[in-house]
Amino acid sequence: MIPADDRGLLLGDGLFETILAEGGQLHLPDLHIDRMIRGCAVIGLAPPDAAEARRAAEQAAAGISGRAAVRLTLTAGSGRGLDRPAAARPRLLASASGAPEPSGPARLCTVSVRRNDGSPASRVKSLSYLDNVLARREARARGADEALMLNSRGEIAGAAAANFFWIEQGRLFTPALACGVLDGIIRGQVLAAAEALGVEVVEIRAAADRLGAAEGAFLTSSLIGVLSVLEIDGRALDAHRLVEALSSQCR
Repeated sequence: MIPADDRGLLLGDGLFETILAEGGQLHLPDLHIDRMIRGCAVIGLAPPDAAEARRAAEQAAAGISGRAAVRLTLTAGSGRGLDRPAAARPRLLASASGAPEPSGPARLCTVSVRRNDGSPASRVKSLSYLDNVLARREARARGADEALMLNSRGEIAGAAAANFFWIEQGRLFTPALACGVLDGIIRGQVLAAAEALGVEVVEIRAAADRLGAAEGAFLTSSLIGVLSVLEIDGRALDAHRLVEALSSQCR
């Protein structure tokens, strides 16, 4: 039971990770837990024990035989008001639910909700996810599958629940972390895979109009892997061979 004074519930004070599991086996759990621990340092929260967190995730995954999303949630424990209790006791939770394969290439639209690149929360998996919820809601209302979010400077940041990449003249571009971007697990794999393939990667600050030169684009996250983008703001994009090459390297 989660008490009514839990700070994650009241204030979004905490972090989470979503780990893919297939047949009860976790995919890259240590990278997720390491990121949660790094996030704790950013928000000033005592980190969970890595072995305990992994056991909790494994137990949650064991309850689902197929493809599953395993959610690790770490809250700042109980306590009302903005100031955490002096002896805060973080609360670790684990759950799992079915996660079907992504249905196909995604249609994106640029939404009005901005990502606050000046906030420490923009670069951690914060429980404060309302902006992302509203961004996805706006995108779906406009007939798109996913939102393309800009930051407070008007620079490309990413999707509501994924990192974003595009291709120009054989080079791979993605928003720099300083744009208010989460250091995604699959994002990191794509960067390494591109380097292994001899593809130049540019982590960049770029305005939205830069995408007019995109020859292809894709999204990445732990649940969707590498997912091709079919359309951005009504502009169709062709399938690009580099997307398939990177996808095959990041499974």
